[in-house]
Amino acid sequence: MSCWQTIQDYGLRSLGWGERLLPRDNFTLCDQFTLIGSGMIWNVYFGIFALVSGFFFATLVALGKASPNPWLRKPSEWFIFLFRGSPLFIQFFFGYFFFLTLKSHFAFFSPFTAAWLGALIVLFLNTAAYSGEIFYGALQSIPKGDVEAADAYGLSGWNRFRRVIWPTMLRLAWPAYTNEAIFLFHATTLVFFSGFPAWQQRGDALYYASYFADKTFNPFVPYPILAGYFILLTIIVISVFGLINARLNRHLPQAAKRKIRLRPNLIR
Repeated sequence: MSCWQTIQDYGLRSLGWGERLLPRDNFTLCDQFTLIGSGMIWNVYFGIFALVSGFFFATLVALGKASPNPWLRKPSEWFIFLFRGSPLFIQFFFGYFFFLTLKSHFAFFSPFTAAWLGALIVLFLNTAAYSGEIFYGALQSIPKGDVEAADAYGLSGWNRFRRVIWPTMLRLAWPAYTNEAIFLFHATTLVFFSGFPAWQQRGDALYYASYFADKTFNPFVPYPILAGYFILLTIIVISVFGLINARLNRHLPQAAKRKIRLRPNLIR
């Protein structure tokens, strides 16, 4: 079988298109690159949707934590504490059994026990908590002069938030938020180890990498391939977030712009 034929058969297998049975023997590099790359589709799916939805929820959480109203501040503080204080793997575990319990009483929650939705919700809540704390710190760091200048121009309420507070918060938080985005994409590999099942062997990249490592008894080929895919994904994330960072700071002199520095989270 040629490499092109392998790509046609297995390139979109993780989505349920193409050859259903996995190769059993005589594995080639093309087999491993193709199937692991196919599984990366799910990792990108989890990362993008959790990041986009978590971004807006994190903004609300940060505003809630900064609010003087205890009915808004306390739930935000406990939400951040709960999801930052517990390991992500445990969150997957409890999330799955929580949705499984709801499914036993309400048929509506049946899709929530699948990885494509249930695991996505857990990732969404986790990144919203971490991002919310980042945004809260940025809110606390906004220079008082900026707010006073907005008041002097007659801006108040929503207009002040939209024109002054929110853009300044993003500029201050963006370098740290970039690191959170990178970690989120890396954290999508934990979905394979969570209780959420991979339907009909349609797993993520780590699922296929583990499959080849088990079959060949040689983890030094599939796992470096997996790492290479994530390094490429990290470069893309840094590039996209770097462009957004340049856009946020377009009005500043070149020497005053805050540059993104990659600081990976070693422990979470």
